[in-house]
Amino acid sequence: MVRLVERRTRLISVPRPALIALATVRSRLRASEFGMPALAIGIGVLAGLCVAVMTTLVDAAHVRIFGIPFDVTLSAAERVAPLAALGAPMLGGLLLGVIDIWLARGKAAPAIDPVEANALRGGRMSLRQSLLVATQTVISNGSGASVGLEAGYAQIGAGVASYLGARSRLRRQDLRVLVGCGAGGAIAAAFGAPLTGAFYAFELIIGAYSLANAIPVFAATLAASLTTQAIIGAPYDITAPAVAPLTSLDYGALIGLGLVAAAVGVGAMRVAALIERAFRWAIPWRLVRPVVGGLMVGSMALYTPQVLGAGHGALRLDFYWPLSAGELTILIALKLFACLVSLASGFRGGLFFASLFVGSLLGKLYSIGVDFSAPWMGLETTACVLVGMSALSAAIVGGPLTMTFLVLESTGNLGVAGGALAASIATTLAVRATFGYSFTTWRLHLRGETIRGGQDVGWLRDLTVGRMMIRSPQVFPADQSVRAFREAYPIGSANVVVVVGEDGRYQGLIHVPEAHALVFENGGDEGPVGAVAHASATVLHPDQDIGAALEAFETAHTDTLAVTARGTDQVLGTLGEAYAARRYAQETNLAMKGVLGGG
Repeated sequence: MVRLVERRTRLISVPRPALIALATVRSRLRASEFGMPALAIGIGVLAGLCVAVMTTLVDAAHVRIFGIPFDVTLSAAERVAPLAALGAPMLGGLLLGVIDIWLARGKAAPAIDPVEANALRGGRMSLRQSLLVATQTVISNGSGASVGLEAGYAQIGAGVASYLGARSRLRRQDLRVLVGCGAGGAIAAAFGAPLTGAFYAFELIIGAYSLANAIPVFAATLAASLTTQAIIGAPYDITAPAVAPLTSLDYGALIGLGLVAAAVGVGAMRVAALIERAFRWAIPWRLVRPVVGGLMVGSMALYTPQVLGAGHGALRLDFYWPLSAGELTILIALKLFACLVSLASGFRGGLFFASLFVGSLLGKLYSIGVDFSAPWMGLETTACVLVGMSALSAAIVGGPLTMTFLVLESTGNLGVAGGALAASIATTLAVRATFGYSFTTWRLHLRGETIRGGQDVGWLRDLTVGRMMIRSPQVFPADQSVRAFREAYPIGSANVVVVVGEDGRYQGLIHVPEAHALVFENGGDEGPVGAVAHASATVLHPDQDIGAALEAFETAHTDTLAVTARGTDQVLGTLGEAYAARRYAQETNLAMKGVLGGG
């Protein structure tokens, strides 16, 4: 054992005392009640630093490339030089196309985002991939593409958390919580809103809320928010004027706004898939695709710079700027189309703040409609703007509580936060009933995944038939007689025997007690044993998960099934329903203990 440790030490060039000290720190970290919160605070500080660095780089790029004053955000600029508006997104797209081709030639695996990592991989992410995604996001937003930085913020925050958690050898559930701390901390730092970041982690990344994960998540989001505030201030902070108390009629009208937002969000997500397919069909070259996307976004920017970037500057501007219904409709259509074109053509980024911006415009447009049709209601425009922000974001990003707390932390008004909650719940229910996905999970669905959120289902996929089956089962030739079978397998010698053909292919199963209980007349037991075998048409394969196995048992109405290789029908083993159900119950119990903080 000492030799192995010494050999490993030489390979990684770490002194033995350092390894011992590291192991001691790890054990104390896992054993102490203060270990996870302390680690979460460190993750929050790092996430806040990453947000500050990325924001500073992008702001400097906007000032340098587009020639805007340093105290004016890109989307709030009065105008942008046509050469910069067209050239910057195209050059940024060209750089991203070069990176895409480089990754394709290197056969690099696609980057794993925090939701997919927590749902399928137990929180494990690649720090190198996360750094690459953050870099691509900075290039995309810095060149003016209509995407936000928040996806890059969350990616790098979660990637750092996963890296440190894996090096600390945290348990699966602890690592998932730490990934939520990193992603939630990054969002909290971006908006200067610790509660928003915490519920972003609970609803979207971890997929559950419990006292076990509340303390580290809140510690991380608070630390991240304070860190970024101390360095550059919150990049995406939202301020709003005071709102009068809402009446019951106001709540009804705002729920109607939530349903309108659900329709717009579902429509945008469906159109996103169509635009992406159109780009792939019309422009098969990876290098050219983002360049064309940049040209389209730049062309729209000639009409209004508000389509550039995430749109947080435009949101602040339009909050108070009087806009007609026609102008609002055009802005909504242009911003949504610019966002979808940017993502479909190959730019990296998120729709979190873009959905907030479009939602604010939608709320203002809805207010104009209500004032025209029911002027006696006196519905405040500010309330519609704030609720429209939360509702459309709940439709596209998900997380009704996340969006509600964002409104609450932005306004400090419990009444308007209640309206945002009512509208967001209505939006979420409508989206689930008609579509079923948020934008993140919809894009995963287009890649063939079926997850609906960050809930941990990876253990279910990891528990495969190949891991559970009994290997090298007892077999018997199908052309041998029943009598020969009885002689070879007397009662008590085995429970189930697999019947195979001359080429070794699966033919069915024989239960030994049933074979001895069969009654034949006039020497009928000289017939082939394959004739009395059952379950010949139902088999399992080693790559199937336990869910598929339990469904197969229920369909076949049998307590044992054979496991065969796909395409060859060669017998690999057998699996019993009772054992599969017991393993499923054990893993479910472990998963629940992790969520609730036990074990």
